[in-house]
Amino acid sequence: MDVSTARAHAPASDFDSGWIAAHLERERREASVLSEIREAIFGAQDGLTSVLAVVSTVGGATGQPFAVLIAGFAAMLAGVFSMAAGEYMSSKSQREIFEAQIAAEAEEVEQRPGEAEAEVAFLLEREGLAPESAQRVAHEIAGSKQVLLRTMVEKELGLSVEDDVNALRGALVMGAAFGVGGLLPILPYLFVSGTTAVVVSVSLAAVALFGMGVAKSRFTRRNWFRSGLEIFALGAFAGIAGYFFGTLLPAALGIAGIPG
Repeated sequence: MDVSTARAHAPASDFDSGWIAAHLERERREASVLSEIREAIFGAQDGLTSVLAVVSTVGGATGQPFAVLIAGFAAMLAGVFSMAAGEYMSSKSQREIFEAQIAAEAEEVEQRPGEAEAEVAFLLEREGLAPESAQRVAHEIAGSKQVLLRTMVEKELGLSVEDDVNALRGALVMGAAFGVGGLLPILPYLFVSGTTAVVVSVSLAAVALFGMGVAKSRFTRRNWFRSGLEIFALGAFAGIAGYFFGTLLPAALGIAGIPG
């Protein structure tokens, strides 16, 4: 019998508190890393598809590599700063809102402990405990205001008192990922031009997006091919649609009386 099988059949009393603490800390770190991977994949995917749409549109409209490069780099740099700033402000604002909610729960625990205990008992009962068991457990929890507060915050609000979200780190991850993703569809225009550049750009972006989908499937446990194909289709649509509208745009502006 291997270690994992032995642990699966072991009673709770067999587990050392030191091992439990280390195990929980490792799981928290893994969850934090997975969150940053999610941000990186989202940022790279967004950067790749949005910049691909820009360079394909300008490429289809002008066929001039210089114009495409200017538009592509401008879109990439604007996206880097926009995504980083947006992620920073979003995470910071979210944490401030959470802190205000936690403070309200702390006030309830301090001023209305009976109400807080009753809420915990109700939540435990709703999760499946018998009414008597829920009330007994809630009463034990209420013996410590700190434990009562943590329980209310986690079960009622779905938050963590010790959430270690780093807004600046998240912003850097998101901005850097957007920049790396946005650079890929621009690169072909440094070496080729015209329709060839568009085809190479869309193809490179599509391969990269498929790879992102496959990488994401390792963490989501979805089918790798379906996950890759889903993001691949998104990128292909952005590139083809951009080129299509880019070829129509000059004619549409000419009809509208806007000189080229």
